[in-house]
Amino acid sequence: MTDALLDAALAEEATKKSGLIWVQGSGPARALWHVWTEGAAHVVGDGSGEQPLPGLADGSTAQVTVRSKDKGGRIVGWRAKVVELAPRSEAWETAVAELKGKRLNAPDSEQLTERWARESRVLRLEWLGTDASLPDGSLAAAPLPSPHTTRREIPAALPRLLFKRRAKRQ
Repeated sequence: MTDALLDAALAEEATKKSGLIWVQGSGPARALWHVWTEGAAHVVGDGSGEQPLPGLADGSTAQVTVRSKDKGGRIVGWRAKVVELAPRSEAWETAVAELKGKRLNAPDSEQLTERWARESRVLRLEWLGTDASLPDGSLAAAPLPSPHTTRREIPAALPRLLFKRRAKRQ
């Protein structure tokens, strides 16, 4: 019993302090921003402009990996039960109040709650137990494909512009 309580406390404390958690349901693992409130991690997504939550369905389980905030290494892994909160329920309102404070660069911060109620899902990740098996490898993987990229060819004039600036400084 004591080991289970210590495992739960470690998972909770590490998750509270981490800015991101890696969550894997039936799809690929994704880095998700979250809040810890009411004894569970809460995430919001799938709506327009929010983080994707593929493979996370109500009643399913997920694997959560918590990383160190300063070093980025894995601290603890735990299993979670996924519970989708009904919009406007008491639990949903409590979670959204905390999530709103952590949502950075929202395009519509005044209407954020309304948009989430209409278009997004708020999921509660309830701790089921610590994953005792540590991976053998590094778990490094290629980035997931995305239509959102910043990689483009370098403009032809850029090297000339950079070298002019450098020459002027010298």
